[in-house]
Amino acid sequence: MLRLGEKQTLRIVKKVGFGVYLAESAEAAEKVLLPAAQVPAGKGLGEEVEVFLYRDSEDRLISTTAAPLLTMGETARLRVADVNRYGAFLDWGLEKELFLPFKEQTVRVEPGDMPLVALYLDKSGRLCATMNVYSALSTASPYQKEDRVEGYIYEINPDLGAFVAVDNKYSALIPKKEMYGDIRPGQVVTARVTAVKEDGKLDLSVREKAYLQMEKDSLRILELLESFDGTLPFTDKASPEVIRRETGMSKNEFKRAVGRLLKAGRIEIKESGIRRI
Repeated sequence: MLRLGEKQTLRIVKKVGFGVYLAESAEAAEKVLLPAAQVPAGKGLGEEVEVFLYRDSEDRLISTTAAPLLTMGETARLRVADVNRYGAFLDWGLEKELFLPFKEQTVRVEPGDMPLVALYLDKSGRLCATMNVYSALSTASPYQKEDRVEGYIYEINPDLGAFVAVDNKYSALIPKKEMYGDIRPGQVVTARVTAVKEDGKLDLSVREKAYLQMEKDSLRILELLESFDGTLPFTDKASPEVIRRETGMSKNEFKRAVGRLLKAGRIEIKESGIRRI
């Protein structure tokens, strides 16, 4: 059976002036053209060729020996080459660009963007891209708790957190309680694995372990003091919203870091704010 969007090893069953026809066997009814320019040198009738199957610009089934950047069942970040009123067109290493319809975009993309996408077959049997990649991501990652990983944020759910594709292919989540700083779709983050779930999905945190994070938070406060000419116009009694907006920390984390600096004699707390010593 010929399978769109996949690499297959097929046999040359017929030669014509403009290429060769491939099939699973000489008796198979289904055949696909491999254009002459794609036929490997020295390959003849009965010999096998590994090809990728897709549809050309006229929607005809065709094969190529070129290696696409994405195949069915995988995910990959592809560059947006162009956008029109129907959607975007992605460079995936083949002559015909891959179509990403507007309805399959979780956020609008522009030329030069590199969204994470998967392949699917539309109602007309054509290969298209989708940014709804959750179900296409693997849960068989090699990572363990406390490993450091890099991932692409492909979606944010206000109630659950940020959905991440580790290495662009493994399913992971930064839970809402672990979302700090500027977290947004399309961002690449470095994170720490905090848990490997029973189903293989990863929980991540962009924060360090508490004792390491406290040191980073303390340095962050000192940097903020520098930018505020030595005095922060609020204390650890400020609202959690103000603290998170100004520092990217939770109120408890801010209080711990302030306490560390206070104990070290680096700051003093006044009613009007925190002053560097």
